[in-house]
Amino acid sequence: MRAVITGATGGIGGKTAEVLGLAGYEVIITGIDEAGRDAVMGNLERLGVKAHFYFCDATDERQVNDTFAKIAQEFDSIDLLVNNVGGLGGRQRVSEMETAFMRKVMALNFDSVFFNTRAALPLLKKGERPSIINFSTIAVVNGGGIGASAYAASKGAVQSYSRALAKDLAEFGIRVNMVSPGTIDTPFHANTDRALVESWKDNILMKRLGEPREVADVIAFLASEKASFLTGEVIQINGGQAFI
Repeated sequence: MRAVITGATGGIGGKTAEVLGLAGYEVIITGIDEAGRDAVMGNLERLGVKAHFYFCDATDERQVNDTFAKIAQEFDSIDLLVNNVGGLGGRQRVSEMETAFMRKVMALNFDSVFFNTRAALPLLKKGERPSIINFSTIAVVNGGGIGASAYAASKGAVQSYSRALAKDLAEFGIRVNMVSPGTIDTPFHANTDRALVESWKDNILMKRLGEPREVADVIAFLASEKASFLTGEVIQINGGQAFI
């Protein structure tokens, strides 16, 4: 089995590469963070996971197409695509939001999914029980925090697109599902005041932040035969944050 994970140079993506690798996947990682690449690839090597890295900006259409052309030269198929690339991109209030900022956030979260999914399809169609896993967010439900409207909107686009993909790709046997993490303790929140991050626990039913492995394990489940009749679904991973 082979899995492509975009942006898997740390955080949830890096842990997903580890979990999938230990589950028997040959892991293909793309990303632009060289320091993160070295840390993740070193960890996978220590664990005995067969892994490959391709430098690629997931928001750059040409780079994505070129990268998958290179992957296709080395591998005749892939079985899983995890569109992990995404992020807040910063915070700007609606009344002050620059067009360039909005475009950047949309590119990071939606364009990356569109480009990588399209480029991966020829290889996925030749895969074994192929599937795609995208990232939604609790912000789709609650609109996100102040300054995160572009992020919420971009992930809303991903969620709608994923359900459309599930319909479009069913005839090829390709399942499409989403994970929707709540507040996970990763570098995603590195630029947010730590005291503020800690305060968010009060709005989580389980009174703690999530861990990257708790998302990675759900991704591994969705990719497995155990989830063979699941497609177009969103799995909330937020410790009860969505309904408190």
